[in-house]
Amino acid sequence: MNEAAAADCRLALVVLEGESLTRLSPILEADRAQAVADLTVENKFRPLTLKPGQETCRQFALHLLIQEGRLVFDIRCFDAATGEGAPVSAILLALGPFRGLIKDYQMLVDSHIKAVEEGREARIQAIDMGRRGLHNEGANLMIERLAGKIEIDFETARRLFTLVCVLHQRI
Repeated sequence: MNEAAAADCRLALVVLEGESLTRLSPILEADRAQAVADLTVENKFRPLTLKPGQETCRQFALHLLIQEGRLVFDIRCFDAATGEGAPVSAILLALGPFRGLIKDYQMLVDSHIKAVEEGREARIQAIDMGRRGLHNEGANLMIERLAGKIEIDFETARRLFTLVCVLHQRI
């Protein structure tokens, strides 16, 4: 695939598998909705595992799920007519390296909810700064773990990390 074609590769659809299993807190639901909306507007996502005949695929549907303690990226070539497409690959990542960050993320979400309930504006701002730092750390880990499998940019990695945290709360 040439560089111009590679630059056009993106996610057109993101689905969290098992979404209906558990209700999320309003803040986690807002994080999920914002991450999905941002991803569908702007992202860089290029599987490096394309097989012969799949090189023409530029838009992908990503089904993200947790299965047997692993994070699964079920990648499909996106067909605008049907909203789905042919399977491209499934990439599995161990959740272990993410667990500490996911736990910290949940603690920050819980702290944010409490600070909002108490009306503590300075505390809310401090928590938001911590969340940004945590998202940056999660994005770097996501890029590192997907190296050689999926090419993504930093903002896409931040949003995927958010979705992994939200998905983890559903199980």
